[in-house]
Amino acid sequence: MNAAAQTPAMVIAPTDNVAVALVDLAAGQTVQVAGRTVKLTDAIPCAHKFAVEPIAADRPVVKYGHPIGHATAAISPGQWVHVHNLRTNLSGAEQYSYAPALNRFAPINDGLTFEGFLRPDGQAGVRNEIWILPTVGCVNNIAQQLAEQFRKQPCPGVDAIFPLNHPYGCSQLGDDLANTRKILAALARHPNAAGVLIVGLGCENNTMEEFRRELGDASPERFRFMISQQVGDEMQEGLRLLGELAEYASQFRRQSLPVSQLRIGLKCGGSDAFSGITANPLLGLFSDELIRRGGTTVLTETPEMFGAEPLFMNRCADDDVFNACANMLNEFKRYFLSRNQPVYENPAPGNKQGGISTLEEKSLGCLQKGGTTNVVDVLPYAGRLSKPGLNFLAAPGNDIVSVTALAAAGAQMVFFTTGRGTPLGGPLPTIKISSNSALAESKPHWIDFDAGRLLGGSSLPELAAELVRETLEIASGRRLAKNEINAFREIAIFKDGVTL
Repeated sequence: MNAAAQTPAMVIAPTDNVAVALVDLAAGQTVQVAGRTVKLTDAIPCAHKFAVEPIAADRPVVKYGHPIGHATAAISPGQWVHVHNLRTNLSGAEQYSYAPALNRFAPINDGLTFEGFLRPDGQAGVRNEIWILPTVGCVNNIAQQLAEQFRKQPCPGVDAIFPLNHPYGCSQLGDDLANTRKILAALARHPNAAGVLIVGLGCENNTMEEFRRELGDASPERFRFMISQQVGDEMQEGLRLLGELAEYASQFRRQSLPVSQLRIGLKCGGSDAFSGITANPLLGLFSDELIRRGGTTVLTETPEMFGAEPLFMNRCADDDVFNACANMLNEFKRYFLSRNQPVYENPAPGNKQGGISTLEEKSLGCLQKGGTTNVVDVLPYAGRLSKPGLNFLAAPGNDIVSVTALAAAGAQMVFFTTGRGTPLGGPLPTIKISSNSALAESKPHWIDFDAGRLLGGSSLPELAAELVRETLEIASGRRLAKNEINAFREIAIFKDGVTL
């Protein structure tokens, strides 16, 4: 019998006034939880909450040791606690004050390595791929057909070739156009891409001249550029250029590199209430272990930090990082409010079905991925990683937009926790970690790692060590992520302004 069957519910933190059902519970059932005997007055779906003590109207509902909102009516022990009797406490921008609570960790020097590709600029790639990057959506089909045609040719030493299609690059103004250019240029510099063919049309706002300026010092070996209106047969010319890139890419070989070269993006999507209990804490411990070895992790999904600020803001390394973090949070709140939208219009319907009731609850579970190390840097949207350790990256919660931003920041892989399931894949290995074993069993072609085993008796250190081993397998190319096997490769760019 597994732990979930033996223990039908759990209280996460000693100060919590709600428990989480680990299985479906029936009305009238008596449950032993955290030393209390609670008789349920309602049926409680698996992963949902019920009160373990009286909660007066307007008083905080506490989970993870923090308020996740307030009761809209008096709640008795054994009652179901969800959107019908629980509301968020969130409103607008806030004044934050810095009270440093920095953690110290002894570094780990165990010589752990992976087999990766060292690029001339010093970056490490975990794949040796060729990417086709449209400067504008008008040439998406050209990029797609070039990839399909070139895959028919032998390319020894090249792991994959694919386009990074998107609908932007023209009819954009101001920050939208700038962000499109910045994201695409950052992707072009990604270490997983040994060679990049940049395809333009010739009349778009995102001109090749401006794009090359954004790209900076463009290695003539690594990049090829084609303006479709200026060549006779764009397919013939594109295939010729891809052949040159493939020849260059074939020169790279895997070599032993320290794990300090790894940069891992941390993401969750399609979450359920188990995400903050199993998969996200697992990534938190993994993040701590990687950082102690000199590696880098990066969190994003800024709106899904709202309400969970106490978990991390006082772990900012200094005043500058703290102020950047506060500005990032309040800028996103102002973004919502300037469009007459509430900052708490979250969680999504699927999150609610999975037992998450408020944005605070979602955020507190989400930020478990950040572990316990200090925050060393805060990056703007389209910013690039430069400091080892735990970083924050400004981006919305939307899955593919934030995965794209993590890739543009320089993460070589994204670890993506999910409780409801999603097949989505970014331009990188996008490793799906399920919060519950039922999802892993029903969607084995989506899920790479089952963190739900934490509810069945496995320990957190045990699974974290296993995840480290599997990370090195994937980074070394000995195993592919499911999104790679399924050929699910997507990008999306944040849009905030006028389309002409």
